[in-house]
Amino acid sequence: MTIKLLEPVSGEPVSGEPPSPSRLRFPSLVLCTIGTRPEAVKMAPVIRALKDSGWAKCRVMLTAQHRELVDNTLAFFGIVPDIDLNVMRPGQTLIDLTTRLLESISRCLQFETPDVVLAQGDTTTVLATALACFSMQIPFGHIEAGLRTGRLETPFPEEGNRRVASHLSAIHFAPTKTARANLLREGIDPARIIVTGNTVLDALLETARLNIPLDLALDPSARLILITAHRRESFGAPLLHICKAVKSLHDRHPDLHFLWPIHPNPAVRPVVEQFLGDLPRVLLRDPLPYGQFVSAMKRAHFILTDSGGIQEEAPALGKPVLVLRNESERPEAIEAGVARLVGTDPTIIVRESERLLNRPEAYRAMSPGASPYGDGHAASRITEALAHALAQLVSPLQTG
Repeated sequence: MTIKLLEPVSGEPVSGEPPSPSRLRFPSLVLCTIGTRPEAVKMAPVIRALKDSGWAKCRVMLTAQHRELVDNTLAFFGIVPDIDLNVMRPGQTLIDLTTRLLESISRCLQFETPDVVLAQGDTTTVLATALACFSMQIPFGHIEAGLRTGRLETPFPEEGNRRVASHLSAIHFAPTKTARANLLREGIDPARIIVTGNTVLDALLETARLNIPLDLALDPSARLILITAHRRESFGAPLLHICKAVKSLHDRHPDLHFLWPIHPNPAVRPVVEQFLGDLPRVLLRDPLPYGQFVSAMKRAHFILTDSGGIQEEAPALGKPVLVLRNESERPEAIEAGVARLVGTDPTIIVRESERLLNRPEAYRAMSPGASPYGDGHAASRITEALAHALAQLVSPLQTG
């Protein structure tokens, strides 16, 4: 398979070593925070680039919001955490998690005394890290900054998390020009925003080249539909509607096979297994290791998902994405025509799926094999920009 990308988002791929920060200790201590599997995927290229930089001492703090999923992913990329906070507890509420994260991260920062802290995305780990850094006047760098749906409650709690993190950040690594524009509209200093592309493309392209065996019993001649759903707003009736759509497609198209790696959340697994577990061409599996999941995306005909990361990854692999949500903080793929919002109405999901199944011209239009999210050099841009910025970098609190 040929993987094509659009032009670099911000400048040419960097080469050579960036200059060393002049006003801080050498090497500068950069603490990278990771909580979930998507964060591990997107932070791995940055951690590698920092460790290879020559000017940074990079340490990795793991909160383990996704225990097994994140452990496997870090191992895949050869990353061993330096600090493991292990915050998850059975049945804890979002408030419990936030409180435990804030306390644990603050203690870690007090011990580590980093020059700058980096985190990616919009999880509760990112929110707590930004709050702890702000309270302790430690500069916080936000990777994948500026994503917005424009609705505070959707997705929950991610939209709120990233809005707060933006206003506590000292430097913003925006993946696209649209993300930069979102930050500017909120009054963020343009001098603190660097458009870098998305680091998920760095990880994806490296992994796709490995051609890791999928090792699943799939008919090689069948068209495969890959499905994921895990967001809170998909719980309950929306998830049942998604399952109903999958069953309808299964019954209407005997040539189709389906692969659903089920998120371990107890609000997801029992529902999917009860509704789809007996269908002969629906393969339900535990979450796949990242390398195998990339191979599953490559193997798929198209993808049904509520995931944000897959909206970024699949277009680079030439795979259409039908987004099981009503809003997306990643409008670039939708505007480029490689992803489409379909929500969770079974009728619409089936209609848009059959459009891709039955109309070759519609499928070709959604599968050009180009990504609007960068060129695979985001991590080197982030590392270079951070090296230049550290000499002047201060926390928002210090700037008033």
